[in-house]
Amino acid sequence: MPTIDIDHPHSKSIAVAKKAVTRVAEHIAERFDVSWAWDGNVCRFERPGVHGQITLTPKRVHVHAQLGFMLIALRGAIEREVRRYLDAEFG
Repeated sequence: MPTIDIDHPHSKSIAVAKKAVTRVAEHIAERFDVSWAWDGNVCRFERPGVHGQITLTPKRVHVHAQLGFMLIALRGAIEREVRRYLDAEFG
């Protein structure tokens, strides 16, 4: 199963970083019709053909997603979009 695995540094407090990840999740949900919810400092997301999580630590944001066969062709576009949002929120 193809994966997207992105590790992005940040220097925000956990509370501020969590708000930033929420904005990222909202943008991704709107663009790719993904449902998401927080579980502590882990934002879990899913839709048919993809599931994963955004894990927030004091210095890192780690995005891990598993893509189903039908989304293999969109892997590059999805990864670019996630990186773009992370760059916008975390520099």
